Amino acid sequence: MSRRERLYHLHDILRQRRTPISRLDLMHELGCSQATLYRLIAELRDNLGAPLEQDDEGRGYYYDRSLAGNFELPGLWISPDELQALLTARHVLGNVQPGLLVEELDGVQQRINQLLDRQGLDFSAQPERIQIRHDAGRPVPAKLFESVLKALFQRRRLQITYHGRRRDDISEREISPQRLIAYRDRWYLASWCHRADDFRSFALERIRAMELLDRDCKELPAERISRHFDQTFGIFSGPARDCARLRFSAEASRWAADEVWHPDQKGSWDGDCWVLEVPFGHQRELLMNILSYGNDIEILGPDSLRQAVKLRLEQALQRYRL
Repeated sequence: MSRRERLYHLHDILRQRRTPISRLDLMHELGCSQATLYRLIAELRDNLGAPLEQDDEGRGYYYDRSLAGNFELPGLWISPDELQALLTARHVLGNVQPGLLVEELDGVQQRINQLLDRQGLDFSAQPERIQIRHDAGRPVPAKLFESVLKALFQRRRLQITYHGRRRDDISEREISPQRLIAYRDRWYLASWCHRADDFRSFALERIRAMELLDRDCKELPAERISRHFDQTFGIFSGPARDCARLRFSAEASRWAADEVWHPDQKGSWDGDCWVLEVPFGHQRELLMNILSYGNDIEILGPDSLRQAVKLRLEQALQRYRL
């Protein structure tokens, strides 16, 4: 926990209490030493003007209730990551799944607005100042989304009618939901498919019908789930089978060097060119990312991936030949 986070936490503890809290309890709550606690108290009281008092015995700390209602922490800022997290959470609650748990989530949105307002960001008065675009998102009906959440947390199986885009077919499947994943502004249900007897990821917007079954989910170890869904590139990941080595042009490298394709990626500079190594299982989604760079990328290995990209480029070229 950073000093700023501890300062906020200390402020929250004191303003929510009606009775003094001891030094030892504060050290435990903040996870800090006595010396750090004294520095935080001095900063809060002497530098920021908090109405912080000690009880008569000098062992407990509290806010003067007559003054605490008008005090807020001034001049403190949040990091870009924290701001994005708050704004994204607010946007998701308000827009991504319209109609989902509206009344229950209203209080959460108000709390997020209060956190933003505390930073001097009157977001509720000027929401147009921040825009989070979801142009490639695919909406999911609220009722279906609620059923997925219920199955996920009640650990019940689902019977789904699923339209697979790749083969353009309709299939009936009984699945045990394991994770709900928000990936590139789309929702996927990582599940154990009892028909395939293996892991599968299902795009929620492709589910045509769903029934919540009165049957317990197949429970799987967290390590096994992570091994399948987290170790390689993309949402349709599977276990790592190979590692792609990609070299970007000097111009494209100025963008690619800042991109995260996978948490376990490795990158290095080869002169002015960025060389990226990404673990992958299935080629399909990785190929789409590679092809989006056009002639600004070269596959150094493996050869099977290089040949797959070459074939797709040749097929694309055929469309433009007279």
